[in-house]
Amino acid sequence: QVQLVESGGGLVQAGGSLRLSCAASGRTFVGYAMGWFRQAPGKGREFVAAISWSGGIIYYADSVKGRSTISRDNTMNTVYLQMNNLKSEATAVYYCAAVNGVGAPRFSREYNYWGQGTQVPVSS
Repeated sequence: QVQLVESGGGLVQAGGSLRLSCAASGRTFVGYAMGWFRQAPGKGREFVAAISWSGGIIYYADSVKGRSTISRDNTMNTVYLQMNNLKSEATAVYYCAAVNGVGAPRFSREYNYWGQGTQVPVSS
């Protein structure tokens, strides 16, 4: 079993920046692809970014390209999501997810471990 804990969420002004962290525990982190998803109020969960275990494969949703960066530090069992120039539409609960497999999946159904989420309210 893998436990994921997000942190770093909180109120941020439009145009500001925020870095989310996701720490994994419970078992070895080796071989796990990681993804970030978000769910805005009244909307479904959508893909944000994903990274393979080695870091060699990275995907971003079109809505965040150029403004967000996913990275990982496997020695710390932690994945990060740096978000810059945040807009109001970024307001959501952000979830990290993990799966032990190849590549960097972009669909939520492909992940089997999830954190509880961290809120990111973007004020105007």
